[in-house]
Amino acid sequence: MKLLISLVLSMIMFFSCSLGNKQISQMKKEEVKNKVKKIEKTNEEWKSILTDNQFYIMREKGTERPFTGKYWDVFDDGTYRCAACGNELFKSDTKFDAHCGWPSFYEAFDSTKIKTADDYKLGYKRTEIMCAKCGAHLGHVFPDGPNPTGLRYCVNSASIELDTTKSERKDDKK
Repeated sequence: MKLLISLVLSMIMFFSCSLGNKQISQMKKEEVKNKVKKIEKTNEEWKSILTDNQFYIMREKGTERPFTGKYWDVFDDGTYRCAACGNELFKSDTKFDAHCGWPSFYEAFDSTKIKTADDYKLGYKRTEIMCAKCGAHLGHVFPDGPNPTGLRYCVNSASIELDTTKSERKDDKK
């Protein structure tokens, strides 16, 4: 009986992870279809725009310590934009408390705003998320988020800025 219960639980875990990975694969397919006008700058140009911490996280693919970033526990209304280029990344109504210490969202602003890549830096596969406009490292996406997407975009606070203005403005920061 214990063997049967273990088998059933293992199958449930396998299929739930497979479903999440299929969603992430679908995101990658959508990226290819939807190209965004890219911003290209030298490291020196980025260093003149970003703080040292932002440069480390966004250009060198670093990570801030959990529960230390500006936005991990902020739930104000607005749009989260890329701190490097102003690209709209996430709407505040998709933010949730994942109890992980980083801002977490269950959905991107739209599929053209974020690109993904496989990341094996820690010895296992994760899916890195980057700003599609400037290539800045944002964090990672995991298949353990809430409905309706089942995804958790885990984002470094240093890579985003909360825009609380009510007016719709275009991505104009360069």
